[in-house]
Amino acid sequence: MANMAPHKVPMPEQQPDVRNHNFLEVATGYTEEMAVEEAARCLHCKNQPCVAGCPVNVHIPTFIEKVANRDFAGAYQEIALTNSLPAVCGRVCPQETQCEGRCVRGIKGEPVGIGRLERFVADWQLAYGEDKVEKPAPNGHRVAVVGAGPAGLTCAGDLAKMGYTVTVYEAFHAAGGVLIYGIPEFRLPKSIVAKEVGKLEQMGVEIRPNMVIGRVDSVDELFEQGYEAVFIGSGAGLPSFMHIEGEDLLGVYSANEYLTRINLMKAYQEGYDTPIAKSHAVAVVGGGNVAMDAARCAKRMGAETVYIVYRRSMEELPARAEEVHHAKEEGIVFKLLNNPVRITGDQDGRVTGMECVEMELGEPDESGRRRPIVKEGSNFFLPVDTVIMAIGTSPNPLIRSTTTGLEANRRGCLVADERGATTKPGVFAGGDAVTGAATVILAMGAGKTAAEAIDAYIRSKE
Repeated sequence: MANMAPHKVPMPEQQPDVRNHNFLEVATGYTEEMAVEEAARCLHCKNQPCVAGCPVNVHIPTFIEKVANRDFAGAYQEIALTNSLPAVCGRVCPQETQCEGRCVRGIKGEPVGIGRLERFVADWQLAYGEDKVEKPAPNGHRVAVVGAGPAGLTCAGDLAKMGYTVTVYEAFHAAGGVLIYGIPEFRLPKSIVAKEVGKLEQMGVEIRPNMVIGRVDSVDELFEQGYEAVFIGSGAGLPSFMHIEGEDLLGVYSANEYLTRINLMKAYQEGYDTPIAKSHAVAVVGGGNVAMDAARCAKRMGAETVYIVYRRSMEELPARAEEVHHAKEEGIVFKLLNNPVRITGDQDGRVTGMECVEMELGEPDESGRRRPIVKEGSNFFLPVDTVIMAIGTSPNPLIRSTTTGLEANRRGCLVADERGATTKPGVFAGGDAVTGAATVILAMGAGKTAAEAIDAYIRSKE
Protein backbone atom coordinates (compact mmCIF):
# COMPACT_ATOMS: atom_id res chain seq x y z
CA MET A 1 0.00 0.00 0.00
CA ALA A 2 1.22 3.47 -0.85
CA ASN A 3 1.90 5.86 1.99
CA MET A 4 -0.46 8.75 1.21
CA ALA A 5 0.89 11.08 3.92
CA PRO A 6 0.98 14.60 2.44
CA HIS A 7 4.37 15.46 3.93
CA LYS A 8 7.84 13.97 3.60
CA VAL A 9 9.29 11.99 6.48
CA PRO A 10 11.19 14.72 8.37
CA MET A 11 14.96 14.73 8.05
CA PRO A 12 16.78 14.50 11.41
CA GLU A 13 19.04 17.50 11.97
CA GLN A 14 21.37 19.01 14.56
CA GLN A 15 19.73 21.77 16.57
CA PRO A 16 20.51 25.25 15.16
CA ASP A 17 22.16 26.59 18.32
CA VAL A 18 24.43 23.54 18.39
CA ARG A 19 25.34 23.20 14.73
CA ASN A 20 26.23 26.87 14.21
CA HIS A 21 29.27 26.23 16.41
CA ASN A 22 30.56 23.14 14.59
CA PHE A 23 31.28 21.89 11.08
CA LEU A 24 29.54 18.53 11.47
CA GLU A 25 26.86 17.69 8.94
CA VAL A 26 23.60 19.55 9.59
CA ALA A 27 21.26 16.81 8.33
CA THR A 28 22.06 13.46 9.91
CA GLY A 29 20.19 11.26 7.41
CA TYR A 30 17.30 8.80 7.37
CA THR A 31 17.26 5.56 9.30
CA GLU A 32 16.26 2.41 7.37
CA GLU A 33 12.72 2.66 8.74
CA MET A 34 12.42 6.31 7.70
CA ALA A 35 13.69 5.52 4.21
CA VAL A 36 11.24 2.65 3.74
CA GLU A 37 8.37 4.82 4.96
CA GLU A 38 9.28 7.68 2.60
CA ALA A 39 9.81 5.31 -0.34
CA ALA A 40 6.24 4.05 0.12
CA ARG A 41 4.99 7.55 -0.82
CA CYS A 42 6.04 7.01 -4.47
CA LEU A 43 3.11 6.35 -6.83
CA HIS A 44 5.31 4.79 -9.56
CA CYS A 45 3.81 6.91 -12.31
CA LYS A 46 3.91 5.30 -15.76
CA ASN A 47 5.31 8.39 -17.49
CA GLN A 48 7.94 8.94 -14.76
CA PRO A 49 8.08 12.77 -14.81
CA CYS A 50 10.75 12.74 -12.09
CA VAL A 51 13.21 10.97 -14.41
CA ALA A 52 12.68 13.63 -17.07
CA GLY A 53 13.58 16.24 -14.43
CA CYS A 54 16.92 14.59 -13.59
CA PRO A 55 19.91 15.86 -15.63
CA VAL A 56 21.59 12.44 -15.36
CA ASN A 57 18.38 10.42 -15.82
CA VAL A 58 18.49 8.34 -12.66
CA HIS A 59 15.86 5.57 -12.78
CA ILE A 60 14.06 7.11 -9.83
CA PRO A 61 10.86 5.03 -9.41
CA THR A 62 12.87 1.81 -9.83
CA PHE A 63 15.42 2.63 -7.13
CA ILE A 64 12.69 3.92 -4.80
CA GLU A 65 10.73 0.67 -5.21
CA LYS A 66 13.82 -1.27 -4.21
CA VAL A 67 14.17 0.93 -1.10
CA ALA A 68 10.53 0.22 -0.20
CA ASN A 69 11.33 -3.50 -0.49
CA ARG A 70 14.49 -3.07 1.65
CA ASP A 71 16.75 -4.00 -1.26
CA PHE A 72 19.18 -1.18 -0.53
CA ALA A 73 22.06 -2.76 -2.45
CA GLY A 74 19.83 -3.13 -5.51
CA ALA A 75 18.68 0.46 -5.14
CA TYR A 76 22.29 1.63 -5.19
CA GLN A 77 23.09 -0.41 -8.30
CA GLU A 78 20.10 1.19 -10.03
CA ILE A 79 21.29 4.71 -9.19
CA ALA A 80 24.89 3.91 -10.15
CA LEU A 81 23.83 2.98 -13.69
CA THR A 82 23.62 6.68 -14.57
CA ASN A 83 25.03 8.61 -11.57
CA SER A 84 28.72 8.48 -10.66
CA LEU A 85 28.34 10.61 -7.49
CA PRO A 86 25.09 9.63 -5.71
CA ALA A 87 26.19 10.50 -2.16
CA VAL A 88 27.05 13.98 -3.42
CA CYS A 89 23.85 14.48 -5.42
CA GLY A 90 21.67 13.36 -2.53
CA ARG A 91 23.09 16.24 -0.50
CA VAL A 92 23.61 19.19 -2.80
CA CYS A 93 21.31 18.83 -5.82
CA PRO A 94 18.41 21.32 -6.05
CA GLN A 95 15.85 18.52 -6.22
CA GLU A 96 13.03 20.98 -5.61
CA THR A 97 13.49 22.43 -9.10
CA GLN A 98 14.38 19.16 -10.83
CA CYS A 99 13.18 15.63 -10.02
CA GLU A 100 11.04 16.57 -7.02
CA GLY A 101 9.73 19.58 -8.89
CA ARG A 102 8.09 17.16 -11.37
CA CYS A 103 6.78 14.71 -8.74
CA VAL A 104 3.00 14.14 -8.93
CA ARG A 105 2.78 13.93 -5.13
CA GLY A 106 3.82 17.59 -5.06
CA ILE A 107 0.50 18.68 -6.59
CA LYS A 108 -1.49 18.15 -3.37
CA GLY A 109 1.27 18.02 -0.81
CA GLU A 110 5.04 17.61 -0.64
CA PRO A 111 6.83 15.62 -3.35
CA VAL A 112 8.55 12.36 -2.55
CA GLY A 113 11.91 13.02 -0.83
CA ILE A 114 13.93 11.73 -3.78
CA GLY A 115 17.13 13.49 -2.71
CA ARG A 116 16.85 12.20 0.84
CA LEU A 117 16.34 8.65 -0.43
CA GLU A 118 19.28 8.92 -2.84
CA ARG A 119 21.46 10.11 0.02
CA PHE A 120 20.27 7.25 2.24
CA VAL A 121 21.00 4.63 -0.42
CA ALA A 122 24.47 6.03 -1.18
CA ASP A 123 25.35 6.26 2.53
CA TRP A 124 24.07 2.72 3.14
CA GLN A 125 26.28 1.48 0.32
CA LEU A 126 29.32 3.29 1.71
CA ALA A 127 28.69 1.78 5.16
CA TYR A 128 27.55 -1.77 4.33
CA GLY A 129 27.82 -2.47 0.62
CA GLU A 130 30.43 -4.23 -1.47
CA ASP A 131 33.47 -1.98 -1.74
CA LYS A 132 34.89 -3.62 -4.84
CA VAL A 133 34.43 -1.84 -8.18
CA GLU A 134 34.83 -3.72 -11.45
CA LYS A 135 37.54 -2.36 -13.73
CA PRO A 136 36.29 -2.49 -17.35
CA ALA A 137 38.41 -4.07 -20.06
CA PRO A 138 40.44 -1.39 -21.86
CA ASN A 139 39.40 -0.49 -25.39
CA GLY A 140 42.82 0.88 -26.37
CA HIS A 141 41.87 4.57 -26.48
CA ARG A 142 43.07 7.44 -24.25
CA VAL A 143 41.21 10.59 -23.17
CA ALA A 144 42.39 13.51 -21.02
CA VAL A 145 40.04 15.33 -18.68
CA VAL A 146 40.94 18.80 -17.41
CA GLY A 147 39.42 19.49 -14.00
CA ALA A 148 38.38 17.04 -11.28
CA GLY A 149 35.09 18.73 -10.43
CA PRO A 150 31.58 17.32 -10.98
CA ALA A 151 31.69 17.63 -14.79
CA GLY A 152 35.18 16.18 -15.14
CA LEU A 153 34.66 13.32 -12.70
CA THR A 154 31.36 12.34 -14.33
CA CYS A 155 32.86 12.43 -17.80
CA ALA A 156 35.86 10.40 -16.61
CA GLY A 157 33.67 7.83 -14.88
CA ASP A 158 31.41 7.30 -17.87
CA LEU A 159 34.35 7.00 -20.25
CA ALA A 160 36.08 4.53 -17.91
CA LYS A 161 32.94 2.35 -17.91
CA MET A 162 33.26 2.24 -21.72
CA GLY A 163 36.85 1.01 -21.44
CA TYR A 164 38.72 4.25 -22.09
CA THR A 165 42.03 4.95 -20.35
CA VAL A 166 41.30 8.29 -18.67
CA THR A 167 43.69 10.72 -16.99
CA VAL A 168 42.21 13.63 -15.01
CA TYR A 169 44.41 16.71 -14.60
CA GLU A 170 43.53 18.77 -11.50
CA ALA A 171 45.05 22.14 -10.60
CA PHE A 172 44.54 21.71 -6.85
CA HIS A 173 46.20 19.11 -4.66
CA ALA A 174 42.96 17.13 -4.22
CA ALA A 175 40.18 16.01 -6.55
CA GLY A 176 36.62 17.26 -6.25
CA GLY A 177 36.60 20.81 -7.58
CA VAL A 178 33.82 22.90 -6.05
CA LEU A 179 32.78 19.84 -4.00
CA ILE A 180 35.91 20.25 -1.86
CA TYR A 181 36.82 23.93 -2.08
CA GLY A 182 33.37 25.50 -2.27
CA ILE A 183 30.76 23.45 -0.43
CA PRO A 184 31.29 23.39 3.35
CA GLU A 185 31.85 20.26 5.41
CA PHE A 186 28.52 20.70 7.18
CA ARG A 187 26.70 20.31 3.86
CA LEU A 188 29.00 17.81 2.18
CA PRO A 189 31.62 15.91 4.22
CA LYS A 190 34.87 15.70 2.30
CA SER A 191 35.31 12.05 3.29
CA ILE A 192 32.30 11.28 1.10
CA VAL A 193 33.82 13.08 -1.87
CA ALA A 194 37.07 11.16 -1.35
CA LYS A 195 35.22 7.83 -1.32
CA GLU A 196 33.34 8.68 -4.51
CA VAL A 197 36.62 9.69 -6.18
CA GLY A 198 38.19 6.45 -4.91
CA LYS A 199 35.59 4.41 -6.79
CA LEU A 200 36.56 6.12 -10.03
CA GLU A 201 40.21 5.32 -9.35
CA GLN A 202 39.27 1.68 -8.81
CA MET A 203 37.77 1.75 -12.30
CA GLY A 204 41.16 2.79 -13.63
CA VAL A 205 40.79 6.58 -13.76
CA GLU A 206 44.16 8.22 -13.06
CA ILE A 207 43.98 11.54 -11.22
CA ARG A 208 47.01 13.81 -11.46
CA PRO A 209 46.84 16.70 -8.94
CA ASN A 210 48.86 19.92 -9.01
CA MET A 211 48.61 20.04 -12.80
CA VAL A 212 47.60 23.47 -14.09
CA ILE A 213 46.73 22.89 -17.73
CA GLY A 214 47.74 25.96 -19.69
CA ARG A 215 50.90 26.26 -17.59
CA VAL A 216 52.40 22.81 -16.93
CA ASP A 217 51.08 21.40 -20.19
CA SER A 218 48.89 22.98 -22.85
CA VAL A 219 45.84 21.35 -24.41
CA ASP A 220 47.82 20.88 -27.63
CA GLU A 221 50.59 19.14 -25.69
CA LEU A 222 48.04 16.69 -24.28
CA PHE A 223 47.23 15.63 -27.84
CA GLU A 224 50.95 15.30 -28.53
CA GLN A 225 51.17 12.91 -25.57
CA GLY A 226 48.74 10.54 -27.29
CA TYR A 227 45.32 11.53 -26.01
CA GLU A 228 42.69 11.27 -28.72
CA ALA A 229 40.24 13.72 -27.13
CA VAL A 230 40.28 16.27 -24.32
CA PHE A 231 37.36 17.23 -22.06
CA ILE A 232 37.59 20.61 -20.32
CA GLY A 233 35.66 20.78 -17.07
CA SER A 234 37.76 23.43 -15.36
CA GLY A 235 34.83 25.20 -13.73
CA ALA A 236 34.30 28.89 -13.05
CA GLY A 237 36.72 29.85 -10.31
CA LEU A 238 37.43 33.48 -11.18
CA PRO A 239 35.56 35.65 -8.63
CA SER A 240 33.61 38.79 -9.47
CA PHE A 241 33.80 42.07 -7.55
CA MET A 242 31.64 45.19 -7.47
CA HIS A 243 34.50 47.63 -8.24
CA ILE A 244 33.50 49.95 -5.43
CA GLU A 245 35.76 52.01 -3.15
CA GLY A 246 37.47 49.97 -0.43
CA GLU A 247 37.45 46.53 -2.07
CA ASP A 248 41.24 46.43 -1.71
CA LEU A 249 41.12 46.77 2.10
CA LEU A 250 42.32 44.04 4.46
CA GLY A 251 39.29 42.01 5.46
CA VAL A 252 37.64 41.92 2.03
CA TYR A 253 37.46 38.42 0.56
CA SER A 254 35.95 36.83 -2.48
CA ALA A 255 33.68 33.98 -1.40
CA ASN A 256 35.95 31.65 -3.39
CA GLU A 257 39.00 32.59 -1.34
CA TYR A 258 37.14 32.54 1.97
CA LEU A 259 35.53 29.15 1.35
CA THR A 260 38.71 27.63 -0.09
CA ARG A 261 40.70 28.60 3.01
CA ILE A 262 38.07 27.00 5.23
CA ASN A 263 37.01 23.94 3.21
CA LEU A 264 40.03 22.79 1.23
CA MET A 265 42.74 24.26 3.46
CA LYS A 266 40.98 23.34 6.75
CA ALA A 267 41.22 26.73 8.47
CA TYR A 268 38.44 25.60 10.84
CA GLN A 269 40.53 22.73 12.22
CA GLU A 270 43.24 22.99 14.84
CA GLY A 271 46.60 21.87 13.59
CA TYR A 272 46.31 23.58 10.21
CA ASP A 273 48.33 26.73 9.52
CA THR A 274 45.91 28.24 7.02
CA PRO A 275 45.67 31.96 7.83
CA ILE A 276 42.21 33.46 8.19
CA ALA A 277 41.30 36.56 10.16
CA LYS A 278 39.18 36.35 13.29
CA SER A 279 35.98 38.26 12.46
CA HIS A 280 33.45 39.82 14.80
CA ALA A 281 30.92 41.24 12.32
CA VAL A 282 30.70 39.98 8.73
CA ALA A 283 28.78 41.21 5.70
CA VAL A 284 28.29 38.70 2.88
CA VAL A 285 27.23 40.41 -0.33
CA GLY A 286 25.02 38.22 -2.54
CA GLY A 287 22.02 35.92 -2.28
CA GLY A 288 22.96 32.59 -3.84
CA ASN A 289 23.99 29.27 -2.32
CA VAL A 290 27.62 30.45 -2.19
CA ALA A 291 26.56 33.47 -0.12
CA MET A 292 24.68 31.18 2.29
CA ASP A 293 27.70 28.89 2.57
CA ALA A 294 30.04 31.82 3.29
CA ALA A 295 27.70 33.33 5.87
CA ARG A 296 27.15 30.03 7.69
CA CYS A 297 30.91 29.36 7.68
CA ALA A 298 31.60 32.81 9.12
CA LYS A 299 29.16 32.11 11.96
CA ARG A 300 30.89 28.82 12.71
CA MET A 301 34.29 30.54 12.61
CA GLY A 302 33.21 32.65 15.58
CA ALA A 303 31.66 35.82 14.14
CA GLU A 304 29.13 37.31 16.52
CA THR A 305 27.03 38.92 13.78
CA VAL A 306 26.75 37.84 10.15
CA TYR A 307 24.70 39.74 7.56
CA ILE A 308 23.48 38.67 4.14
CA VAL A 309 23.32 41.89 2.10
CA TYR A 310 21.22 41.40 -1.02
CA ARG A 311 19.81 44.00 -3.36
CA ARG A 312 16.51 42.24 -4.08
CA SER A 313 13.78 40.80 -1.84
CA MET A 314 13.32 37.33 -0.37
CA GLU A 315 11.16 36.30 -3.34
CA GLU A 316 14.08 36.88 -5.75
CA LEU A 317 16.71 35.22 -3.55
CA PRO A 318 18.40 32.61 -5.80
CA ALA A 319 19.64 30.33 -2.99
CA ARG A 320 17.85 27.06 -2.26
CA ALA A 321 14.96 27.46 0.17
CA GLU A 322 16.51 24.81 2.42
CA GLU A 323 19.79 26.72 2.68
CA VAL A 324 17.98 29.99 3.44
CA HIS A 325 15.89 28.24 6.10
CA HIS A 326 19.00 26.77 7.73
CA ALA A 327 20.80 30.12 7.63
CA LYS A 328 17.91 31.88 9.35
CA GLU A 329 17.74 29.18 12.01
CA GLU A 330 21.48 29.62 12.64
CA GLY A 331 21.13 33.34 13.33
CA ILE A 332 22.21 34.86 10.01
CA VAL A 333 20.71 38.37 9.64
CA PHE A 334 19.16 39.09 6.24
CA LYS A 335 19.57 42.70 5.07
CA LEU A 336 17.40 42.53 1.95
CA LEU A 337 16.74 45.33 -0.53
CA ASN A 338 20.14 46.78 0.38
CA ASN A 339 23.26 47.25 -1.72
CA PRO A 340 26.87 48.28 -0.87
CA VAL A 341 28.28 51.47 -2.36
CA ARG A 342 31.53 51.82 -0.38
CA ILE A 343 33.72 49.90 2.07
CA THR A 344 35.45 51.95 4.73
CA GLY A 345 38.76 51.31 6.48
CA ASP A 346 41.09 52.60 9.19
CA GLN A 347 44.60 54.04 8.92
CA ASP A 348 46.05 50.52 8.80
CA GLY A 349 43.95 49.62 5.77
CA ARG A 350 41.56 47.31 7.62
CA VAL A 351 37.82 47.16 7.08
CA THR A 352 35.73 49.18 9.56
CA GLY A 353 32.36 49.10 7.85
CA MET A 354 30.27 49.20 4.72
CA GLU A 355 28.12 52.02 3.41
CA CYS A 356 24.91 50.75 1.83
CA VAL A 357 21.82 52.15 0.14
CA GLU A 358 18.27 50.89 0.34
CA MET A 359 16.69 49.54 -2.84
CA GLU A 360 13.20 49.16 -4.22
CA LEU A 361 12.02 46.84 -6.99
CA GLY A 362 10.95 48.18 -10.36
CA GLU A 363 9.97 46.44 -13.57
CA PRO A 364 11.42 43.00 -14.48
CA ASP A 365 14.82 42.99 -16.22
CA GLU A 366 16.17 40.51 -18.81
CA SER A 367 16.47 37.81 -16.12
CA GLY A 368 12.74 38.06 -15.42
CA ARG A 369 13.34 39.37 -11.91
CA ARG A 370 12.24 42.85 -10.86
CA ARG A 371 15.04 45.36 -11.33
CA PRO A 372 16.45 46.87 -8.09
CA ILE A 373 16.42 50.69 -8.04
CA VAL A 374 18.31 52.88 -5.55
CA LYS A 375 16.21 54.87 -3.06
CA GLU A 376 17.91 58.24 -3.15
CA GLY A 377 19.11 59.56 0.21
CA SER A 378 18.75 56.18 1.92
CA ASN A 379 22.47 55.66 2.65
CA PHE A 380 23.34 53.98 5.94
CA PHE A 381 26.43 52.51 7.61
CA LEU A 382 26.89 48.84 8.55
CA PRO A 383 29.70 48.38 11.11
CA VAL A 384 31.61 45.24 10.04
CA ASP A 385 35.23 44.13 10.05
CA THR A 386 34.94 41.59 7.23
CA VAL A 387 33.26 41.75 3.82
CA ILE A 388 32.81 38.65 1.64
CA MET A 389 31.84 39.18 -2.01
CA ALA A 390 29.61 36.35 -3.25
CA ILE A 391 28.25 37.90 -6.42
CA GLY A 392 29.29 35.29 -8.97
CA THR A 393 32.26 33.78 -10.76
CA SER A 394 33.45 33.24 -14.32
CA PRO A 395 35.85 30.77 -15.96
CA ASN A 396 39.57 31.37 -15.55
CA PRO A 397 40.94 32.62 -18.91
CA LEU A 398 44.14 30.53 -18.74
CA ILE A 399 43.05 27.59 -20.91
CA ARG A 400 41.29 29.63 -23.58
CA SER A 401 44.20 32.08 -23.78
CA THR A 402 46.75 29.29 -24.33
CA THR A 403 44.74 27.18 -26.77
CA THR A 404 44.41 28.25 -30.40
CA GLY A 405 41.06 27.60 -32.04
CA LEU A 406 39.14 27.49 -28.76
CA GLU A 407 36.45 30.16 -28.84
CA ALA A 408 34.79 31.79 -25.83
CA ASN A 409 31.80 34.09 -25.52
CA ARG A 410 31.77 37.61 -24.09
CA ARG A 411 31.39 36.21 -20.54
CA GLY A 412 34.57 34.19 -20.93
CA CYS A 413 32.73 30.85 -21.17
CA LEU A 414 33.89 28.28 -23.72
CA VAL A 415 31.65 27.93 -26.74
CA ALA A 416 30.31 24.36 -27.04
CA ASP A 417 27.34 22.75 -28.76
CA GLU A 418 24.65 20.64 -27.08
CA ARG A 419 26.97 17.60 -27.16
CA GLY A 420 29.85 19.50 -25.55
CA ALA A 421 31.93 19.83 -28.74
CA THR A 422 33.96 23.06 -28.81
CA THR A 423 35.27 24.98 -31.80
CA LYS A 424 38.54 23.01 -31.65
CA PRO A 425 38.39 19.46 -33.10
CA GLY A 426 38.73 16.76 -30.45
CA VAL A 427 38.17 19.19 -27.58
CA PHE A 428 34.94 18.96 -25.60
CA ALA A 429 33.80 21.02 -22.63
CA GLY A 430 31.01 21.16 -20.09
CA GLY A 431 29.88 22.40 -16.70
CA ASP A 432 30.66 25.86 -15.36
CA ALA A 433 33.45 26.35 -17.92
CA VAL A 434 30.68 26.53 -20.54
CA THR A 435 27.62 27.78 -18.64
CA GLY A 436 29.22 29.95 -15.98
CA ALA A 437 28.50 29.17 -12.34
CA ALA A 438 25.58 26.72 -12.12
CA THR A 439 24.66 23.58 -10.15
CA VAL A 440 26.60 20.39 -9.47
CA ILE A 441 24.01 18.19 -11.16
CA LEU A 442 23.90 20.28 -14.34
CA ALA A 443 27.68 20.02 -14.56
CA MET A 444 27.39 16.26 -14.11
CA GLY A 445 24.78 16.10 -16.86
CA ALA A 446 27.12 17.99 -19.17
CA GLY A 447 29.96 15.59 -18.34
CA LYS A 448 27.74 12.61 -19.11
CA THR A 449 26.62 14.07 -22.45
CA ALA A 450 30.21 14.89 -23.41
CA ALA A 451 31.37 11.35 -22.59
CA GLU A 452 28.87 9.98 -25.11
CA ALA A 453 29.99 12.55 -27.68
CA ILE A 454 33.68 11.75 -27.10
CA ASP A 455 32.97 8.04 -27.56
CA ALA A 456 31.15 8.74 -30.83
CA TYR A 457 33.96 11.07 -32.00
CA ILE A 458 36.75 8.54 -31.35
CA ARG A 459 34.79 5.64 -32.85
CA SER A 460 34.12 7.70 -35.99
CA LYS A 461 37.88 7.85 -36.59
CA GLU A 462 38.47 4.09 -36.32
